[in-house]
Amino acid sequence: MSEIVLATHGLTRAYGQSRALDNVSITVEKGEIYGLVGRNGAGKTTLMRLVTGQSAPTAGSVELFGQTGRELARARSRTGAMIETPSFAPFLTARENLEYYRIQRGIPGKGAVDEVLEAVDLRDTGKKKFKTFSLGMKQRLGLALALMNHPDFLILDEPTNGLDPAGIQEMRELICSLPERFGMTVVVSSHLLSEIDQMADHVAIIREGELVFQDTLEALHGRSRHHLALRTTNNAAARAVLQEKSVPCQEEEGYLILPILSDEIAAQLTRLLGARNLGVIRLEERQKSLEDIFLELTGKAASL
Repeated sequence: MSEIVLATHGLTRAYGQSRALDNVSITVEKGEIYGLVGRNGAGKTTLMRLVTGQSAPTAGSVELFGQTGRELARARSRTGAMIETPSFAPFLTARENLEYYRIQRGIPGKGAVDEVLEAVDLRDTGKKKFKTFSLGMKQRLGLALALMNHPDFLILDEPTNGLDPAGIQEMRELICSLPERFGMTVVVSSHLLSEIDQMADHVAIIREGELVFQDTLEALHGRSRHHLALRTTNNAAARAVLQEKSVPCQEEEGYLILPILSDEIAAQLTRLLGARNLGVIRLEERQKSLEDIFLELTGKAASL
């Protein structure tokens, strides 16, 4: 039986008449990497701030490890988060910066610093100052800080943002290793669906503060299934002919969308359309990419 780590119920955050988040309900199960995707300004960071307690909801509620209300603060102590780039002292080393936060947060044992530096591959930075770090190193140090209290649940807001391809790959591999290495549940956000596709088990897509998709990545890929696109001199009449032959179709942007057919059946249909004085202008096989699906969900009035 699966264990629910995070559940939000109708979570809403309004600023005057504007809603940064509108009635969002998501469920994250133990041990999974849950991807949160949306364009910049869609509401991803707002959702993460509400979950971590950095902001209060206008309506709705957050449930962590089965706890709500007064018990939520205790449940949040089992959570680590990297929301935007953390503030580090520019003239201190990675170890010195983390030691400062360890003492400030009352985390016992100096070994905690070495442990997380090892986890993010920063243990050998020596006396190198933070101000000389690459962006990828800075992001990994931020992740080390989020890991230092040994969280059961980790929240990462755009951790690959601004990194070069090599840095993105390093961060991605590190995030993917966390559930197995530490038994951790991870929520990670991005404005790139293709990036989340390489990390997550489940995905939620947010558009203008509203949840427009929540399911497994497998289900999302199912929306990209192959199909045929047919354009004729009279699509309405052609559609009637197809329905007469029990071929399911729907109209989309000037094309009739059909399931994949064998070459023989496709040839029979084109001959039949010709016999009915309906010219075939174009017949092509298509498959939607993940980015096509993302644009449909975030750029148009889509609802699921």
